[in-house]
Amino acid sequence: MRSRFSAFALGDAAYLRHSWHSTTRPERLELEPGTRWTRLEIVETAQGGLFDSAGTVRFRAHYREDGRAGVLAEHSRFAREDGRWVYLDALPE
Repeated sequence: MRSRFSAFALGDAAYLRHSWHSTTRPERLELEPGTRWTRLEIVETAQGGLFDSAGTVRFRAHYREDGRAGVLAEHSRFAREDGRWVYLDALPE
């Protein structure tokens, strides 16, 4: 989760696609150039340990866009694919 937030902050779409599960990965990913990601808050985690194959992360990602502060809140699912953790999708709130 933290590495994906860093990739959003740096505008690294290639890393974001690489860290996305193959069954849900978009063919193309275009990031908003005017969005500046400023802080990540991990609110809650479940599973995702050494012997798990799946886990969830509830987070708040803070950003600035057009001089205004905003927050993206999400409850994300992650899964192991080829031995590494990748983003699967977002759970409905």
